[in-house]
Amino acid sequence: MQPNPIPGQTNDVQDQAAEAATLDRVLWLHPTHLTEAELLLSLFASDAGPLRESFERAVRDLVADGLLRIDGSSIVPTMAAVRSEEISR
Repeated sequence: MQPNPIPGQTNDVQDQAAEAATLDRVLWLHPTHLTEAELLLSLFASDAGPLRESFERAVRDLVADGLLRIDGSSIVPTMAAVRSEEISR
């Protein structure tokens, strides 16, 4: 198990924050399609370093949950994610 880099936060809280930030960015940029590297850069605007693993896990989990999908080399929101955002406004 890796040490928790942010005092007071559990790994679950960090993972949820990474998932929320990733999904928010993909939905905000929709219909623009970004590669994983471009999305990572847009989230962190510099070298992500240790955050990269968290981001990669967030993408993997959001794909597994049916909120994102990989289309070739692009990461795009599913219709369910887009519709959920539309009705939550």
